[in-house]
Amino acid sequence: MKKVFKVIGIVIGVLALGVVVLLAYVKLALPNVGEAPSLKVDATPQRIERGAYLANHVTVCIDCHSTRDYTLFSGPLAPGTIGKGGELFNQQMGFPGSFTAKNITPYGIGNWTDGEIYRAITTGVSRDGHAFFPVMPYPYYGKMGDEDVQSIIAYLRTLKPIENKPAESKADFPFNFILNTIPVKAEPMSMPDPKDELATGKYLVMIAGCVECHTQVDKGQIIKEKSFAGGRDFKLPSGMLYTSNITPDKETGIGSWTKETFIARFKTYADSSYKPQKLGPNDFQTVMPWMMYAGMKEQDLGAIYTYLMSLKPIPNKVTEKFKPHVAIR
Repeated sequence: MKKVFKVIGIVIGVLALGVVVLLAYVKLALPNVGEAPSLKVDATPQRIERGAYLANHVTVCIDCHSTRDYTLFSGPLAPGTIGKGGELFNQQMGFPGSFTAKNITPYGIGNWTDGEIYRAITTGVSRDGHAFFPVMPYPYYGKMGDEDVQSIIAYLRTLKPIENKPAESKADFPFNFILNTIPVKAEPMSMPDPKDELATGKYLVMIAGCVECHTQVDKGQIIKEKSFAGGRDFKLPSGMLYTSNITPDKETGIGSWTKETFIARFKTYADSSYKPQKLGPNDFQTVMPWMMYAGMKEQDLGAIYTYLMSLKPIPNKVTEKFKPHVAIR
């Protein structure tokens, strides 16, 4: 009997040692995406203009890295906060930890090399080698063409420096280990021919990360067979938001929309007469940065529509778009 207990003890010891070694590897050896590339971006006016367009209206980097005023519909950016960071994503919003957007003005990343910024955008690995939480959609940015990434870097260098030091992010256990396994090496897509509307739409939808918000998740991972079918929930201070079905299903998605209707839906918020509505505690709110996407070129919005119409229609009726925390009387 003593021999049996001894063998069991040895087995348990070996398993425990294996777990310790595995955790040490994940914590100390990962993420492993390679060194930051040796890169010096030539900040031409064309690149700066393209980078400003992408960061403000397509990839919307400026969205999370500024301050959004959620007392107004769609949380427009607060003046004077562009790029300063500090937006908080924490447990109250359903995240496995407390994560803050970093300062991406020259005050925050002015001493980073272009290669370090490139690696951060495309792999989610910071200058010091730690992994970012993927509320920053770097798995999609990693598919971005090199020229577009360099354009964003060129633009970020032009931002007004804002003195702000956001709090450090901290992942809860066990996600503090899991987080290190998420970053992978970038796999940039080829830049599409602007004349190829379908390919352009596919590219823009990818780098904008549309599928992430418009797809239900299971244990933090999108359910691929439900891609773009909506229904993902987001915890907001005022209530629970459920995203729309943007597949071409005619009954529950956008299959009955014309291209003109789709474009107009975005351009409503580009009208100079539009003023974001002040919201009460029971009013519908959204994380969709309509005012930012409204600045997208009509040609690009049309390409996105063309791509979405090429997807498989998925019936999924999102009956309730917003459920306020405060009961309506």
